[in-house]
Amino acid sequence: MCITDALFDLMQEKSISEITVTEIIRKAGVARASYYRNYESKEDVLVTLIRDVLEYFRMTMEYDLADGITYEHMARCFAFFKEFGEYALNLYESGFASLILDELNQFHEMLAGTMPASSIERYELYMYMGALFNTVMNWLQSGAKESPEEMAKLFCRQQRIIRS
Repeated sequence: MCITDALFDLMQEKSISEITVTEIIRKAGVARASYYRNYESKEDVLVTLIRDVLEYFRMTMEYDLADGITYEHMARCFAFFKEFGEYALNLYESGFASLILDELNQFHEMLAGTMPASSIERYELYMYMGALFNTVMNWLQSGAKESPEEMAKLFCRQQRIIRS
């Protein structure tokens, strides 16, 4: 986490392309070998963070998504995004929105289980993720004034309208 935190701190000052590994390890207080033992690139630090957060989300789920997306799941998604909002906004505003969305898509594909690549239903997953991601990022950019529960109710209500 100290490498991740160091990278995010430096990203507040300049773009990731301008940040050197030397700057990251100095700020993190770790050896260069520690950095390269864990990461191949600066982008790999970001992917690892996203994957770690998503795995934490999965490991702490107390429900099954086999029956579909529920209010409980949506409230938890908004709460998680709020908890990790600083990271999400930093990545988003640094031009890594597609990285976040790609990882979210892969994560939800894994949760959905086996689904034929030719199945038209797979697009429902991408519609859901795109709508959720866009909504969450705009909510975070606006200061996340509404509660995760309020946002989940709104999102669930909107999904019913779309399905009508």
